[in-house]
Amino acid sequence: MEETEARCRVLSIQSHVVCGYVGNKAASFPLQVLGFEVDPVNSVQFSNHTGYAHWKGQMLNSDQLHELYEGLKLNNVNHYDYILTGYTRDASFLATVVDIVQELKQQNSDLVYVCDPVMGDKWNGEGSMYVPKDLLPVYRDKIVPVADIITPNQFEAELLTGRKIHTEKEALEVMDMLHAMGPETVVITSSDLQGSLGSDFLIVLGSQRKTRADGTKVTQRIRMESPKVDADFVGTGDLFAAMLLAWTHKHPNNLKVACEKTVSAMQHVLQRTIKCAKAHAGKGNKPSPAQLELRMVQSKKDIENPEIIIKATEL
Repeated sequence: MEETEARCRVLSIQSHVVCGYVGNKAASFPLQVLGFEVDPVNSVQFSNHTGYAHWKGQMLNSDQLHELYEGLKLNNVNHYDYILTGYTRDASFLATVVDIVQELKQQNSDLVYVCDPVMGDKWNGEGSMYVPKDLLPVYRDKIVPVADIITPNQFEAELLTGRKIHTEKEALEVMDMLHAMGPETVVITSSDLQGSLGSDFLIVLGSQRKTRADGTKVTQRIRMESPKVDADFVGTGDLFAAMLLAWTHKHPNNLKVACEKTVSAMQHVLQRTIKCAKAHAGKGNKPSPAQLELRMVQSKKDIENPEIIIKATEL
């Protein structure tokens, strides 16, 4: 890479684990491999993710986040092209993130904020929140309006809009409501809608609303069907948001290609991970959380240059 090439800088505010791949550990490597400078702020520092039997560690509070940002500012190194955020459990921490996003957008109007509004998910059709309830109004009223790209799952999209999704038509309406709240790109990363390929596939829906020079709006909408992998992975959403950031940067006016590369790379990583996990667990045994850690380093080539194995359909 030539030093003359403009460096693309990402401020990534996410959790950190010593062992394994979630949060910044899942986001930094792919972004670096794809040529981005990543400045990670670790919202928590845990020994491992909380799906293990035991975990220990510390959390960063909103004052400490503010202090770190002040340090960057005093040295005049708080210049970013992207901000990326994921899982947070604290409403005041989230409010400080909003302040930082707004300040950085004031000094760079082209800054893109990529937000994974992590709040909950559906199990067997029933949705439940796994963060405190007071985060929803902060996401809905403060975060989403300043975000440019959001990657909710179906349940999170429903929470943010107050609308239930039963059909693809309703999903597109919900994405339009989310566009109206601020973000120009919305990707529903997983839904329980039925696709043409059957129930062994997850439906991913994307919508990008661009404003032309003459002020007219043009919307590109896509659908993808991705094979379900039967395992409880952790860190997949963090990896997805990071790769979507990278590929939308490289293909700014082609959501179809950006999503094909993101979802295909995801699939390569997950297939490699489950294959290795099953081999280590032994026949008939359920892989442990440690065995199911994403095979990130081993997937470097797939992250860098993913073979497109999952195509998107334009709607």
